[in-house]
Amino acid sequence: MLQTATVDYLSPSHPIKQIKIMFRKLKGGFLLVIGYLLSPLCWWNDLVFNLPIAYFVGYIFSLFNSDLLVPCSIAAYWLSNVTGIIMMQVGAVDVLQGQPKERNLKKELLTGLVSSTVYTMAILALIQFKILENPGLFPVKIL
Repeated sequence: MLQTATVDYLSPSHPIKQIKIMFRKLKGGFLLVIGYLLSPLCWWNDLVFNLPIAYFVGYIFSLFNSDLLVPCSIAAYWLSNVTGIIMMQVGAVDVLQGQPKERNLKKELLTGLVSSTVYTMAILALIQFKILENPGLFPVKIL
């Protein structure tokens, strides 16, 4: 009598499953690194990544209206930081999670947006209460 072997493709030890898990972890690590480089947690990222991105976006919008350079640059700078935090969050979930689970993109984006906004408000409060110094982007003219 000939016996047939059954293959359990859903088993966590199956080679195809292991390759998918490894690929997900590599993708998560990539997102984590790129997110870190865009996030405010990296101390040197502004000069290399965020400010050039923000200036480029502001410049593109200033071609339509010259008054949009500064506001759009500020918005793009904030969005690049928020994007970095969200990318770090998604990457960390991919790297640290054992078995893949259903993802709720809406919930992840909302969580990232809320955490980034809280971070921004905390920095503004530290500047407002003179715990951190204002970088002096708009110097006051003394008459």
